[in-house]
Amino acid sequence: MTEQVILDCDPGRDDAFAIALAIASPDEINLLAITAVVGNVELSKTQRNARMICEICSRSDIPVYGGADKPLKRPPVHAAEHHGVTGLHGMEVFDPAQPLQSQFAVDYMLDTLAAADAGTITIVAIGPLTNLALAMEKDADTFARAKQVVIMGGAGRAGGNITPAAEFNFYADPHAAAKVLACGRPLVMFGLDVTHQVLGGQDEADRLSHGGPAANALSGMVLPINENGTGKTHSPLHDPCTFAWLISPNLFDAKMVNIEVECDSELTMGMSVVDMRGSSGRAPNVLWAHDVDGPAVVDLIIRRIAAI
Repeated sequence: MTEQVILDCDPGRDDAFAIALAIASPDEINLLAITAVVGNVELSKTQRNARMICEICSRSDIPVYGGADKPLKRPPVHAAEHHGVTGLHGMEVFDPAQPLQSQFAVDYMLDTLAAADAGTITIVAIGPLTNLALAMEKDADTFARAKQVVIMGGAGRAGGNITPAAEFNFYADPHAAAKVLACGRPLVMFGLDVTHQVLGGQDEADRLSHGGPAANALSGMVLPINENGTGKTHSPLHDPCTFAWLISPNLFDAKMVNIEVECDSELTMGMSVVDMRGSSGRAPNVLWAHDVDGPAVVDLIIRRIAAI
């Protein structure tokens, strides 16, 4: 069955691969729209980048809506060291002809959920969860019509990637993450424990560069930004894991667990506390992906995108 999906994102290099994978998988994914949020770069850039990727993939018909330009309670943080100042380091950035929709992303999300049969639309959220939290604050009953929320965010045993304790999306808006994790809808999460096993390197860049026009345009974003002399040769393909799961869930191992988000301590702000053993006694609220066939997921992502 084809999933009806609203994608909430902050493109972002790995977001670009998630968008492309969804577009390259029409039998499994019907991408209804993209809602942009502040995150990896400023909102003006994330909403431009989303339209640009749609245009590169010959899908300018997918509407893009601008959303929150700041987190719920904290100042914005960005990740230019991983994505470049444009958000799409490694490819040529341009002003897309595709227009930005005039409606606010949160209103679009709620209107679309209200108009559809309950339990038929999946929200895939691969940036900070601010737009989703605002939708819940505005109309929790309508938000509850979503079939499920599939999230890239958090970390358990892997630790953080922006602080020792926190993954970027949850650190960027921990209050929004906490609100969404308490929403009561089915939640599926892909954190760093899994995404750090899904790695793209030179071989994957070469495969894309010999693929179709869209794949060739995206190929320069596979390799890590090496400006700091880290010597890294591979980059995690974080965000496409969400769509890879919708396409081939058998490639992942997942378990129902309780996850809470730290919102008070500056030392551990945005930390996701993953209760794998049930020691907290709190009810499970998330289907947590904790292991993956990394090479198979990488092959799925690259093979699909190379065809466009």
